[in-house]
Amino acid sequence: MNYYKLAETEEKFAELIWQNEPIGSGDLVKLSVKEMNWKKSTTYTVLKKLCKKGVFQNENAVVSSLITRDEYYVNQSIRFVEDTFGGSLPKFLTAFISGKKLSKHQAEELKRLIDEHKEV
Repeated sequence: MNYYKLAETEEKFAELIWQNEPIGSGDLVKLSVKEMNWKKSTTYTVLKKLCKKGVFQNENAVVSSLITRDEYYVNQSIRFVEDTFGGSLPKFLTAFISGKKLSKHQAEELKRLIDEHKEV
């Protein structure tokens, strides 16, 4: 899986695209002016960076994603667990639920997810 590292501003811009795609590049410029107070040149500069990173494409003046919003955030979550907990899901879960009590429903849901993803 490719790792996509976006700066905070790039991520906000990406959200704008994901919410409105496919979108004409001219319409994206107008939306960026309205939502982010950007100039046309800023919009195209950041769009070009995100296209080089393989997140979006701008074909025939229509911008669309090469990875979905969900794929991006799954990638970020996996990277967080790898970087912070050495890739250990049990360590992550221990830290996440530390000092909390899981409801019966939450515990059952976690058990179901674990069972669905167990190696056989």
